[in-house]
Amino acid sequence: MRIFFSLALLCLFTSLRLTAQTANSPGNLPDSTYLIQDSILIKTRDGAHISALVVRKQGITAPLPAILIFTIYARKTDVKKAKEAADKGYVGIVAYTRGKRYSPEIVAPYEHDGNDAYDVIDWIARQPWSNQQVGMYGGSYSGFTQWASTKHLHPALKTIVPSASVAPGLDAPMMNNVIMTFPFSWTWYVSNNKWLDETDYNSPLWGNVLQQWFQEGRSYRALDTMAGRPGNKIFHSWLDHPTYDQYWQDMIPYKDEFAQINIPVLSTSGYYDGGQVGATYYLREHLKYNPRSTHYFLIGPYGHFGCQGYPDSVFNSYPIDPVARIPIHDIIYEWFDHILKGKPKPAILKDNINYQVMGSNTWKHVPSLSRMSNDTITFYLSKAPSRPWQKLTAQRPSRPETIPQEINFADRDSVHSYYYNNKVIYDSLHTNNGLVFITDPLQAPLEISGRFTGQLAAMINKKDIDFSVALFEQMPDGRFFYLTYFMGRASYAKDIMHRQLLVPGKKEFIPFSNSYITSRQLQKGSRIMAIVNINKSPFEQINYGTGKDVSTETIQDAGLPLRIKWYNDSYLKIPVWK
Repeated sequence: MRIFFSLALLCLFTSLRLTAQTANSPGNLPDSTYLIQDSILIKTRDGAHISALVVRKQGITAPLPAILIFTIYARKTDVKKAKEAADKGYVGIVAYTRGKRYSPEIVAPYEHDGNDAYDVIDWIARQPWSNQQVGMYGGSYSGFTQWASTKHLHPALKTIVPSASVAPGLDAPMMNNVIMTFPFSWTWYVSNNKWLDETDYNSPLWGNVLQQWFQEGRSYRALDTMAGRPGNKIFHSWLDHPTYDQYWQDMIPYKDEFAQINIPVLSTSGYYDGGQVGATYYLREHLKYNPRSTHYFLIGPYGHFGCQGYPDSVFNSYPIDPVARIPIHDIIYEWFDHILKGKPKPAILKDNINYQVMGSNTWKHVPSLSRMSNDTITFYLSKAPSRPWQKLTAQRPSRPETIPQEINFADRDSVHSYYYNNKVIYDSLHTNNGLVFITDPLQAPLEISGRFTGQLAAMINKKDIDFSVALFEQMPDGRFFYLTYFMGRASYAKDIMHRQLLVPGKKEFIPFSNSYITSRQLQKGSRIMAIVNINKSPFEQINYGTGKDVSTETIQDAGLPLRIKWYNDSYLKIPVWK
């Protein structure tokens, strides 16, 4: 810490609000094409220090617009991103969240980034090389920081281009109030040092700890102790807030705060992007509270990284349609040129929502997410005389029936999971011990586009469940095409801010809607398949159903096996285009 504090003293000079100073780096001297300031410290209003680097082209004296990336992912290659911006006629800036690179502060993901981004933009606007126009881009965490920066919008911020945007409290570290285990090792990845601890992050330690935790059935709060690193402040702060409360709401725009976001926005995501729920949350809320806003959305058959830059032509076994093989990163800079330099808008942005229909080799363009479909088909979960698969039928049941399911949380020889994201096309399908419901073959091609919703009707012998519904297309050749899923906690199904426990032995209705958008042209002869399951795996908390804080439950709370009766008036609503 002394080293970074000494560096801070050398790099600071006093100003009324913010300060910055450049330290020459010998490694940059041979590059005569650029003016590189790589050791800037920017003082925030509350006295913290933000590390930043700035790249400009030599010989340019006129003020220019700036392209800013604000990230927690500090890498020694980041100067390349700033150089690219300079090559394209901008000032390139990469700034880092508190505690990263040369910042002497403690790393605190999400908590200060909105205010700190505002102060970085304010500093940029005060520089002689700035024309007081700033655009931001970046993906995942860097998508979140852009939205955080709009909570209190700086007048110099003219546009944001968030990709795969995380929405803390909504899709990370928890999804629909279920905390997932993958962010656990991430807390050390970003906080072990001033850069990124790749060696630790890729260590087998984390997989071993999660497997040990699953087998031993210890509480979720014990994970850091089991890893030999007790007292992880970031991890336990998250666990202290299992609802979408003020802690999370303070990090990003909330409700009518979206109304004052009047700058143009371009968002990008993918059907298989883990950040899609966050990206669509921002989109929906922005258009809800500011319906006149300019907000374009681009989505296709991309994963978390492909939707930020250059998608793979084959994604997780699926050869994406030729029209979907677009250079998203180049489109982002076309957008900057459009907004900041008055050039034409990217040609692919023909309407607010621009989406690729998988299997059709076409793009579609509509004014809103709701217009991705013009109808819905309701499918009911129905009992079938032959097992192991049940029926998914469009016929409303004429008489009530139930389908039983039993999960023994004390048994760790079996796993129940919603997770299928490692592939798109499966030759054969592992059901992860869930209940399978399948339609009759389609009599004609059918386009599914949008976000599926539904309501499950169930009677259980406990007070809560974490459940999932995964959708597939079983193609005429027998293979399975993974479409989308929902996963969430039943006690928060009606209100993510207030827990409402289920009553054992009572028929309960559990609505769900916050699923992943997809778009796919299903073939004639295909079937739609739904797998309904209960979480019991190393990949997320295990909800034993006692009604206690799930993070404190252990295998000692397993008690009797969870017994469920799924009623046949449970249904899924599939959005379609007819």
